[in-house]
Amino acid sequence: MNPTSHDVRATYDRIAGHFAKTREYAWPEVESFLDGRAGTTALDLGCANGRHAELLTGHASRVIGADVSAGLLVEARERATERGFDLELVQCDAARIPLDDDTIDLAVYVATLHHLPNREARVGSLDELARVLSPDGTALVSAWSTAHDKFDREEGFDTTVDWTLPGGETVPRFYHIYSPDEFREDLDESALVSDDVSISSGNCYAVVRGRKQ
Repeated sequence: MNPTSHDVRATYDRIAGHFAKTREYAWPEVESFLDGRAGTTALDLGCANGRHAELLTGHASRVIGADVSAGLLVEARERATERGFDLELVQCDAARIPLDDDTIDLAVYVATLHHLPNREARVGSLDELARVLSPDGTALVSAWSTAHDKFDREEGFDTTVDWTLPGGETVPRFYHIYSPDEFREDLDESALVSDDVSISSGNCYAVVRGRKQ
């Protein structure tokens, strides 16, 4: 199992329309993180259909949604148009964010880190998030975890999880399932500063700040 960013992009381009229809509401954990927080520029890294980017528009005057999948960015644009919120969109790999240093005050990076193909890319993407966060910026990072009752393992591992399209076709999606300890290790290895690491709804979460000095 050795996926590439192209594989992930092709997978989500294939399922984008159906995937977007099943992702209507923001996660409670994201709502809780954003409560009381605000900034000038916000980033939804791995924005998919823009559900969390929409939420960010209530907390920042400028919101950028980034995703590797052009198909999902189309869905995000349609959501923004239909619901009347302003959203800038950029197609990129989460390990190479085309934004300047120290420009993001508030970010969410949820349900995306676990799709990157190897540890180097995953830690690299956390470094990129640290790079673009402003000195006072903060972000919420999440990844699927072995703490989920779907899994009966204690160590992190690579796997595929099928997405079933209408009509029955299945499309395999790559996941790296993090153990909680491994999630902390990758955060510690990165340039991010972790303020809080927790488990909720089978996911690892971290509230983080920008680059270590």
